[in-house]
Amino acid sequence: MATLCSLSINPLKTIQPSPRHLPCLSSSTSISKSLTTHPRPPPPPPPPLRIPGLLASNFSSSWRPISVVCSSISTAFPNNTNYEFNDGTSEVELRLRLTEKKALSSKDIFVDADGRSLVIRIQHSGFSRTVMETNQLYDRIKPSETIWYLDDDQLVVNLTKQDPELKWPDIVESWESLTTGIILILKGTSIYLVGESTEINQKVAQELAVGLGYTPLDTKGLLETLSKQTIDSWVTAEGSDSVANAETEVLESLSSHVRAVVATLGEGHSAASRADKWQYLYAGFTVWLSLSQAKDEASAKEEARRQVHDSSEAYAKADVVVKLGGWDAVHAKAVAQAALSALKQLILNDKNLPGKKSLYIRLGCRGDWPNIKPPGWDPSDEAQNGFRDKL
Repeated sequence: MATLCSLSINPLKTIQPSPRHLPCLSSSTSISKSLTTHPRPPPPPPPPLRIPGLLASNFSSSWRPISVVCSSISTAFPNNTNYEFNDGTSEVELRLRLTEKKALSSKDIFVDADGRSLVIRIQHSGFSRTVMETNQLYDRIKPSETIWYLDDDQLVVNLTKQDPELKWPDIVESWESLTTGIILILKGTSIYLVGESTEINQKVAQELAVGLGYTPLDTKGLLETLSKQTIDSWVTAEGSDSVANAETEVLESLSSHVRAVVATLGEGHSAASRADKWQYLYAGFTVWLSLSQAKDEASAKEEARRQVHDSSEAYAKADVVVKLGGWDAVHAKAVAQAALSALKQLILNDKNLPGKKSLYIRLGCRGDWPNIKPPGWDPSDEAQNGFRDKL
């Protein structure tokens, strides 16, 4: 089980806890609705890292205290081979087929919903069986408005969404539901992966591109093809700054692309490792895949807070940070899922972000992110004014 900790400078809405036992209604009347049957979700991938963590940061607003939410990506459906799920306008409906041979009453059912968690148990004849347990519902719900009832051999649970405008592809947040649902809110905006390791950026970018149906792009491959030499030989011959300058030119050519996942250089040769070369990276959502030396999760979260608050590294300009306590390529998909989860939270906290990214591109990627200036603004004029002020 991998625990994901999300930090966002957009304060999350406070959700009042629900009563431990929720209201129920027993019914034997069939309810006719259009339902989609889903097979049991596959088990989550093995934990990708020793001290995993997520940090989602929205730089479209001034700095505010960071709030922290920890959740698990594991979801248990121990005794169900299938369930039925329907996404309505303001609520979602979950139908679970019960396998008990004896008739059940409302007294035998335990349903507990709170925020993004849902636990369903059957307590009958002295035995207890967990039907479903997850703390990773696709999005937040209003716990106090949860209703459940028995319908013949099915348990029906209705959950009210916190955000009625958000479409839920499934009841839980998984790789499948994230890659389906986030397409609707990304609105074609590209994703840029930055960080200390070129390999990590490439592997995770490939997983994201396949999952989203985006075009995979790789600045290392493009640079080596154009220059007809390896990055290592280029660094040896001309230095890291030369490579970073060339990557900036490549990023400029890619900045107008939509529906792309771009893996950038690492190892200190990248444009992203230099604070003055983020002009074209701001054209998309940036994810910092950050290797950490922290010994535990709490230390990793504190490290992420400090880096973003102090802007101690150029990578701290990224929209989202995913902390990695180690790396193995087999976990690339799990890291990609963590990045999508954080991006989803980021965009839902400010649904204007994709449109703002689009405007930034249309105005020419002038470096004025997140405070976009009016058309006609010239960054060189501002630089000259700043120089005069210093005099």
